[in-house]
Amino acid sequence: MATASSLAPPAGSRLEQLKAQPRKAGEASFFFYDAHFRNDAVKILPGEYFVHTEDLLIMTTLGSCIAACLWDRSARVGGMNHFMLPDGAGDSGRYGSYAMELLINEMMKRGASRVNMEAKVFGGGQVIAGMNSLNVGQRNTNFVIDYLKTERIPIMSKDVLDIYPRKVCFLPASGKAMVKRLASANAEALVAQDRAAAQRAVPANTGGGSVDLF
Repeated sequence: MATASSLAPPAGSRLEQLKAQPRKAGEASFFFYDAHFRNDAVKILPGEYFVHTEDLLIMTTLGSCIAACLWDRSARVGGMNHFMLPDGAGDSGRYGSYAMELLINEMMKRGASRVNMEAKVFGGGQVIAGMNSLNVGQRNTNFVIDYLKTERIPIMSKDVLDIYPRKVCFLPASGKAMVKRLASANAEALVAQDRAAAQRAVPANTGGGSVDLF
């Protein structure tokens, strides 16, 4: 039986055009047709981002990681990133500061303005039991909230923290976001991803708009 993500797009479709375009460093490149939403889609992996001006479905799955969805209501430009830790060595989209810069800069290249941007934020879950001391999800959440406050980008809605992995979908032209909380028992890949993030983490010294469920 074919799955939602395995159905082939029609020949000559937008997906084929997107796949043929050169990709920038850190830009997501896994395109597919999602039969559940009946929409072209792109999957974002840790360290990646994607920006578009059409309602191509941008999707990712999160444990302790964060996905920030930014949207310019005036320019109708939106994008999503996926980072694992607040900060780290080198220029990598796996770290919050660089991931946010990549996303904001690419949106501005597409006609967005910082003063018109608004955000929806997801993730930061404590997927791995017993990892309280590292507070990876909490630190990621604190970082993105503080970053957006400093940049004066209002957070319209958020679904963060708690113990749940999350699947997030975002439509960049309309700014619509959808989130689904996943069963922790079925999140082996996310657990492995979060363990990798935890190994790089330094223990911490201190401790609006609508989102649709689907």
